[in-house]
Amino acid sequence: MIEAHEVTVRAGERVLLDRVSFRAQTGEVTGIVGPNGSGKTTLLRALVRAAPLSAGRITLDGHDLRIRPRRWIARRVAEVGQRSEPDPSLRVVDEVSLGGLAEHGVLRSGGAGFDQRVADALDAVELSHRAFDRLSTLSGGELQRVALARALAQGASHVLLDEPTNHLDIRHRLEIMSLLRLIAPTVVIVLHDLELAAQVCDHVVVLQRGRVAGSGPPTELFQPRLLDRVYDVTTRIHPAPDGRTRLSFSLPSPNTPSSPTTKDHP
Repeated sequence: MIEAHEVTVRAGERVLLDRVSFRAQTGEVTGIVGPNGSGKTTLLRALVRAAPLSAGRITLDGHDLRIRPRRWIARRVAEVGQRSEPDPSLRVVDEVSLGGLAEHGVLRSGGAGFDQRVADALDAVELSHRAFDRLSTLSGGELQRVALARALAQGASHVLLDEPTNHLDIRHRLEIMSLLRLIAPTVVIVLHDLELAAQVCDHVVVLQRGRVAGSGPPTELFQPRLLDRVYDVTTRIHPAPDGRTRLSFSLPSPNTPSSPTTKDHP
């Protein structure tokens, strides 16, 4: 479980996160959503001490990260960023094997068991056939799948993903989303696609200008009264036979007054 307690992050005089609190439960997928510039990536970085806190604290399974060494955090938390920029001269299998560094200390020191974990990770993202190709020969979507395979191979108990479906086609996006619960027991994922968040997340935190505008199950949270205000759009909810949330958006009518910008909380 990951918990943020009244987390504030500043860059000079600018407040990037303002007293943000939420809990990512073990066994669940927790989504972080919000408009561009709302603090989503900053929050992910704060969860691994990559963004220094001005106030508040982060706990991992009850352990205060302020007093834990980075190696301790790296063994328990895997990260997948928006854009992977690995060494292009490495082979795919070598990059995925780097997922074992936090656990074993040196490349491929985990023995046959870890080698099998690497093979299983490559198979899960459908890149086994490219295991010995150089990263320089891969497309952007394939590199993103390599990053996910590395997280799988790491075997961490928590994983943080920042827009992991960037560069992926529709089929591979759906496949990656189906792997979320296999990557780690606790998953925190930043997404722009609200329908995708509604499909894959158990709990969602909506950020607006660095503050929590709403938090809860997507079926309860993704309602026009919140989304219209946060995104400055007109939201429509459509019933679907499979029970999933179907959303559509349009620009608000010119005759519709905008919501007051001072209201950051529902």
